[in-house]
Amino acid sequence: MYNYEIIDFHTHPFLGPEQSICAHPDHCTLTTDGIEPYFRSLGVTKICGSVIYSFAYPRSCETWEPLRKLNESALELKEKLGDFYIPGFHVHPYFYDESCREIERMAGLGVRLVGELVPYLHGWDDYACDAFSGIIDEIERHDMILSVHTMSDDSMDKMVQRHPNAVIVAAHPGDFGAFNRQLNRLAMSENYYVDISGHGLFRYGLIREGIDRFGADRFLFGTDYPICTPGIYIGGICCDPLITEEERKLILSGNAKRLLRIE
Repeated sequence: MYNYEIIDFHTHPFLGPEQSICAHPDHCTLTTDGIEPYFRSLGVTKICGSVIYSFAYPRSCETWEPLRKLNESALELKEKLGDFYIPGFHVHPYFYDESCREIERMAGLGVRLVGELVPYLHGWDDYACDAFSGIIDEIERHDMILSVHTMSDDSMDKMVQRHPNAVIVAAHPGDFGAFNRQLNRLAMSENYYVDISGHGLFRYGLIREGIDRFGADRFLFGTDYPICTPGIYIGGICCDPLITEEERKLILSGNAKRLLRIE
């Protein structure tokens, strides 16, 4: 085990096997009760993120109910896992009023993390649409953090440019051209961050370039569990000789603690 405090900013915990998004469930023993012991065995002290499930919403969908149930699952997991878990919740631009009410409700419960949102799972694809822009205004007004799946470069650029004061954490650094677009967005807003989960970390020197250009305080540790194996990302930061001790501490937990206001 590495001698660092580690907060995983990007996970998708689950209440039962039907909510687990592991791509190879037949070969992995995944249970809700096993989530915390597994992460703690790796040195992870806290996890964050939403419960997700693909309902493949059509654009004409008229019900908020599936998303409401996912958000309730996140709150139930919070009851079960206690301080180990920081829940993220869903909003959706096709359900503007419901989303705004959910922001208000979650704020009253002390929940400050929205997402990770994964639009392609829930039938939408435009971060720059007027409805989502209005939802981001509400997120910002309630002093929340928005975690989003990186997609559709132009709409993400517009989202960041329209909301320079909103705290946005983009999942996945991406590879080559995608990472360059992430760097461009980091330049657009000092409130834009990238979590290291998913594709890109395996490229030697990628995180070093980001740190050199924007500082280690713009990158957060994340794994995208149970899609991805957490140990790969722990090793990717802890074993990288291009990253200093102080930079590791910021990426692994310091930045998340600052954004989430954890003492």
